Amino acid sequence: MFLHILAAALSFTLTAQAAPKETKSDYLIKLAPNASYSLQFYTLLEGQGAKVEPLNEQWLHVEGMELSKTTLHQLAQHPDISYIQPNYPIHLLEDYSVRDPLRRAALKRFLQARTPAAAAAAKDPKYIDNPPIIDAPQQRIGADPLFNNQWGMKDSDVTDAWKITRGSPEMIVAVIDTGVDYTHEDLVPNLWHNPHEIPGNGIDDDHNGYVDDVIGWDFVSNDNKPYDLAVEPLQLLTGGNPGHGTHCAGNVAARGDNGIGISGVAPGVKIMSLRFISDKGQGTTADAIKAIKYAVDNGARVLSNSWGSEGEDPNDGQNNQALRDIIQYAQDKGALFIAAAGNGHQGKGYDNDTDPNPSYPASYDHDNIISVAALDVNDHFGAFSNWGRRSVDIGAPGVKVFSTTVGSLYSDMVIDMYGFKASWDGTSMATPHVAGAAALYWSAHPTQTWKEVKEALLATAKKIPAAQGKLVTEGKLDVNALLHY
Repeated sequence: MFLHILAAALSFTLTAQAAPKETKSDYLIKLAPNASYSLQFYTLLEGQGAKVEPLNEQWLHVEGMELSKTTLHQLAQHPDISYIQPNYPIHLLEDYSVRDPLRRAALKRFLQARTPAAAAAAKDPKYIDNPPIIDAPQQRIGADPLFNNQWGMKDSDVTDAWKITRGSPEMIVAVIDTGVDYTHEDLVPNLWHNPHEIPGNGIDDDHNGYVDDVIGWDFVSNDNKPYDLAVEPLQLLTGGNPGHGTHCAGNVAARGDNGIGISGVAPGVKIMSLRFISDKGQGTTADAIKAIKYAVDNGARVLSNSWGSEGEDPNDGQNNQALRDIIQYAQDKGALFIAAAGNGHQGKGYDNDTDPNPSYPASYDHDNIISVAALDVNDHFGAFSNWGRRSVDIGAPGVKVFSTTVGSLYSDMVIDMYGFKASWDGTSMATPHVAGAAALYWSAHPTQTWKEVKEALLATAKKIPAAQGKLVTEGKLDVNALLHY
């Protein structure tokens, strides 16, 4: 019955010449519980030019087919369909683009004036052809020489916490972001390796739908190379990815005590590399769903999410139910979802509790979410950081944060050239500190549930005046107190 009504609705839309057409569609469709569908369903849609992709047991991604508003309404009313929504865009929370028109014009002239050789060197594609690193190099021992640059680690008192544990290699943190530089000297030793996949044989050995997913997956390019494709610094001023995922990964779990670079909060845990945001800094809800599901299904217990949107979609009025559902899936499977509280609007933070367009997914009411605000070295909120007495849980270092960057480099500056300066600031930078702390504590208490880990993390937050009345805990991350809880 469902197929007949669906066919009739689609036939009406495609044959009625007077019916207004939408542009090529990009929708997510949720089937009702126990709804029956078969290959005929896919054939029906694909026969009208659509690409249909199952995202999980309930949600389908339907792309490329022209659907009128009438047809969408008919489908939404059918008892075998629970929900239809756009495939909402998702993006990085930080924006380094220049808005002033005169400075943008000057920047454009500068970029155009570069020699062809310089432009080509900036886009060297050699990393694209590199296979994922499988074997970590022989480990060195010794203090991390750049650790003193990491004010956030000292502020969170990680060194005393490490006397209890540096993290278990059985603990997996999924960095769901722009990818990770999986050749970085300080990250290679802590990359998660899929134990059920034989590298390079071209076979989906573990039957999870991904061939040779040795260290994770790239849901943008749909391949097994989730490399962090960062644009060159000057191009950031017109928008793009600065190497966001690599910087976040270092804060979570850069290898510690190896005589090079820095250390993450949890220097002994594993990083699962998942790319769903492109080099332009953009992603989709469909790819976020696939990344979150992959992380949970492949053993990640902590998910680090430094991305989102300002409101669900102010112009549409619909909820992003698909994103809500996959976070609920993560909760049902026992995973913590650490989320950036958001970077306000035009560089000015706001209250997620009262603003008409709070930052999502950090403001969802799922119990497994820990929403993180950004603090500076003086325990003040970053001017950009959102807050919320009910919706934002805790503060963590998020201003001028020093970490790993693409190319086995390290920095607290995104760009510092030709008069353009921008440091690594954002609730994006604060989030991986909390993700690392959760992984560290969970390593010491592996039998605890996500509820117990969250309770411990929030209970041990250190009270600070700036957070009074603005955060659930009214405090900031204290890793040492957490490990002694």
